[in-house]
Amino acid sequence: MIERYTREQMGEIFSLQNKYAIWQEIEILACEAQCELGAIGITADEAAWIRAHAAFDTQRVDELEAVTNHDVIAFLTNLAENIDSDVPDNQPKPSRWVHYGMTSSDLGDTALCLQITQAIDLIRAEVGKLGSICKRRALEFRDTLCVGRTHGIHAEPMIFGMKFGAWAWALKRAEIRLNEARESAAAVGAISGAVGSYSNIDPFVEQYICEKLGLTPDPLSTQVIARDRHAQVAAALAVTAATLEQIATEIRSLQKSDTLEAEEPFTKGQKGSSAMPHKRNPITSERVCGLARIVKANTQVALDNVALWHERDISHSGAERVALVDSFIALDYMLGKMQWIVGGLVVYPENCLANLERTRGLIYSSKVLLALVDTNITREAAYEIVQRNAMLVWDDIQHARPGAGFRQRLEADPDVTISAELLDELFDPLSFLQRVDILFERLDRLEF
Repeated sequence: MIERYTREQMGEIFSLQNKYAIWQEIEILACEAQCELGAIGITADEAAWIRAHAAFDTQRVDELEAVTNHDVIAFLTNLAENIDSDVPDNQPKPSRWVHYGMTSSDLGDTALCLQITQAIDLIRAEVGKLGSICKRRALEFRDTLCVGRTHGIHAEPMIFGMKFGAWAWALKRAEIRLNEARESAAAVGAISGAVGSYSNIDPFVEQYICEKLGLTPDPLSTQVIARDRHAQVAAALAVTAATLEQIATEIRSLQKSDTLEAEEPFTKGQKGSSAMPHKRNPITSERVCGLARIVKANTQVALDNVALWHERDISHSGAERVALVDSFIALDYMLGKMQWIVGGLVVYPENCLANLERTRGLIYSSKVLLALVDTNITREAAYEIVQRNAMLVWDDIQHARPGAGFRQRLEADPDVTISAELLDELFDPLSFLQRVDILFERLDRLEF
């Protein structure tokens, strides 16, 4: 019986128990399909007997594999032992119909694709949960002013909720990529024989098995399902991991002592440093960034697995058993941690406002530039006036000197012909946000 897994059991999807359970179901379905097709001699009673008596024991399979050095043959041997255990010696053994006309990759690749779809289904659900959290928190901080930063430098005023909103949209794109990877790359099966020519098995068997498992037959497999499909899955996982890394990196940056606009949860009894008791470090966000490197790096393994000799070799096999599984398990863990971080992220609006004015009004320079252009001087001349005054303020800030703010510098400059009333409007952070409602209207329609 093929199990249905919950998030806490991601690792179980790639366990031997689950893999062998899928192998067993594929072999049973193949026998039932052959019986329905009527092209070979398997009877309905034999197919029913195989369904009722098929069983495996992972320890026994390991024992057999130690001798055969072939995992599929070891599994089939153990399956036959159980199917035939109660059959009298003078009767034909029903196990003779198991794996009829099939090759090892028919079994292994189809099962792996089903395992991948199981794992993607769990990942998609967790991406959706995180996306919903980001959307909720974006709306929560819909009216929280903060400074935007480009190149790490203060740029223009913005809304803190936009950060969460951008993350929500990125996660929606991740969800779409995972859907595409599942449908176009993962949810396929192949029961087509030694080189994919159906030499000893009717395509009906493949169609029957795939339909029962919720897969689509590969239109032309060789001996294996082509690994560009698996590379697409690995890439979708990697981009999702990179999105989580982006979120975690932003949180780490916002938590810096000289910024402190937000910080990840710090639980009761938690310690930040063995030497410095005052520390509250963004360790979980850092952990997510570190694990993202593994998931991204594993994409290279998947890409290298695409090129195989002729119709098949097994250079891909050992590598993907590590890389693909590790990527799914790591990403699942990362998603759980990011749900905790983003859901519990502590935001400090007072610090956001304080940081907004740390550059003494320089963040309003773009508005001043356009206002000067509106007085019928050239953009180049307006730019020179604004930058000249801005650099004086910047120099004071660099050297921690008291001095006039940007507005005061402008008011003292005879080349600036903007009225005090207009300067009041230009130096209002809300003047930058008159059209921001459209962003939150779009976000409100976003569904996971």
